[in-house]
Amino acid sequence: MVDVVIPCLNEAPALPGLFARLPTGYTAIVVDNGSTDGTAEVAHAHGARVIEVTRPGYGAAVHAGILAADAEDGVVCVMDGDGSLDPAELPRLAAPVLSGSAQMVVGRRRPVDRRAWPSHARLANRILARRLRRESGLPIHDIGPMRVVRRNDLLGLDVRDRRFGYPLELLIKAGRAGWTVIETDVSYQHRATGTRSKVTGSFRGTLRAVSDMRAVLAG
Repeated sequence: MVDVVIPCLNEAPALPGLFARLPTGYTAIVVDNGSTDGTAEVAHAHGARVIEVTRPGYGAAVHAGILAADAEDGVVCVMDGDGSLDPAELPRLAAPVLSGSAQMVVGRRRPVDRRAWPSHARLANRILARRLRRESGLPIHDIGPMRVVRRNDLLGLDVRDRRFGYPLELLIKAGRAGWTVIETDVSYQHRATGTRSKVTGSFRGTLRAVSDMRAVLAG
């Protein structure tokens, strides 16, 4: 069994389709980070394990989900719950971690068309990824929202950021720790109708995420 941590803030419309594509042997842990649209109820109705986290922030939600994970083989996947990522691709990402050939696999988003990933968000990601490569030495081109890692390895890195800087801090610390990290292409779809990105959905949201990540780089 492999646990799939899905941090959510008002993602109810996307969840049924996401759960329908979860591979056999992959168990959803939905971390509800203050939703008001019935996200928790939809997740419960589809048999997902639900964790409520009152502290706002992407990192806070992911960290709570990692702590709650208890898969037999200790491998945990993290992916957004907005419908933009396909859980059917998770086994391909998990394989190198399960075999021991990598300590982490990160999904590199490949948008189905230009509208799936707004230009301001792509540019910000490109700039941060370039800085990440210099800081960590990792061959990473996307501070992506899909990754696979062993739970105890991840907790051992002691990632502290609880906002949007979490994935960047994780990658920096993994590089400094000498981890083998693989980047693998994943399809990036339009998010589900009725949901809105907290980062790429607005210029302001992107600026907030970039600010959080810059704080990590300056730390």
